[in-house]
Amino acid sequence: MEVDCAGCAGCCIDWRPLLDVAGRAQVEHERHGPREPLDETYNLVPLERDEVRSFLESGLADALTPRLWKAADDAEGVVIDGREVAAVAGRPAFFVGLRKPPKPVAPFDLETATWLPTCVFLDPTTLQCRIHDDDRYPAECGEYPAHNLALEQETECERVEGAFGGERLLDDDPGETDGLLLGQQAIGGKVFVHPRPDDLEGVVERAVRGELTTEDRAEFVAVAAASSPGTLAISEPHYEDAKTRALEADSWAGRAIDEWNRLEGENPDATLADRIEDARGAPGTPGWDALEGGSSETTRGRDGSL
Repeated sequence: MEVDCAGCAGCCIDWRPLLDVAGRAQVEHERHGPREPLDETYNLVPLERDEVRSFLESGLADALTPRLWKAADDAEGVVIDGREVAAVAGRPAFFVGLRKPPKPVAPFDLETATWLPTCVFLDPTTLQCRIHDDDRYPAECGEYPAHNLALEQETECERVEGAFGGERLLDDDPGETDGLLLGQQAIGGKVFVHPRPDDLEGVVERAVRGELTTEDRAEFVAVAAASSPGTLAISEPHYEDAKTRALEADSWAGRAIDEWNRLEGENPDATLADRIEDARGAPGTPGWDALEGGSSETTRGRDGSL
């Protein structure tokens, strides 16, 4: 599988606002599974349990957020805040992904930067991932778009080609894929269940409105970190420790998200990313010219990375 990621990052950005209304309607929400998410985040990356733990232990829990789904029918759901939430054995199901604050970005060779929901770890200037060479780089990102291809689903690369032209997906052979957890094997490993539905009263409604609090996100991160792959079991000691760590998280990423949210809509200048992310300790990115072959180099990765 080969993709040209230079200047794209279409899988890390919600670029649908760049299209007219008719074109926007043709771009499907990137979903992992058949159920409709309660939130509106586009291309939320699902993390595996060990990845959640790694971010937690690195003090980056404030870069994470949960996703819940609408129940497909009454039999599989549990009612919270008046909504039928997808559940397993009466426990609300969710996964944990990377937050997407608004950032001024200019993908697809656009001349003017636009404020778009963008992965917390994407450098808005270079459109490269700040943690690509890090152990915390999510497996889902490294495999993209192989999982889509293996499941015979349209990729973000193809959607970008259709909307803006050019060639992004250069080889559609997914090869061997890892981490494609489906069905029951995903429980506790990538899809988690909350053991106390009553504790989520008010939280579900905030998730729908995109107004989750620090405490809300910490709760889901803690449950995911305390989960046991292949089971519905939650380790209470691990949960308590993870909840404390998640609430204490105060990383460059979390502080940058707060600042991006505050500045959304303002006229961006060339130094904005440096002042908001780099100055807070964000890992740097090499830029496309630093890579062999320049910005047209064929690359592999989900988010404008090697």
